[in-house]
Amino acid sequence: MRYALWISFLTAVIEPLGSFVGFGLVSLAKVALPLALAFAAGAMLFVICDEIIPESHQRGKENEGTIGIIAGFITMVMLDIAFGG
Repeated sequence: MRYALWISFLTAVIEPLGSFVGFGLVSLAKVALPLALAFAAGAMLFVICDEIIPESHQRGKENEGTIGIIAGFITMVMLDIAFGG
């Protein structure tokens, strides 16, 4: 019984320390989030330019590929405007 109480006391003592560590990590994440999102956007743009656009323009389907890319871009812009991004 005493052992269980001691263990529960130790876990309760650690919780405030963990909350301060968590608060500090969230504060750092607020600063790093725009940079991380910019990196992710750049990586996705590279994949689109390097893989998807050339693939969509193979086998005589240039017009369909271009129309699909333009339609996707227009949809993205419209959603950005609609949801206030």
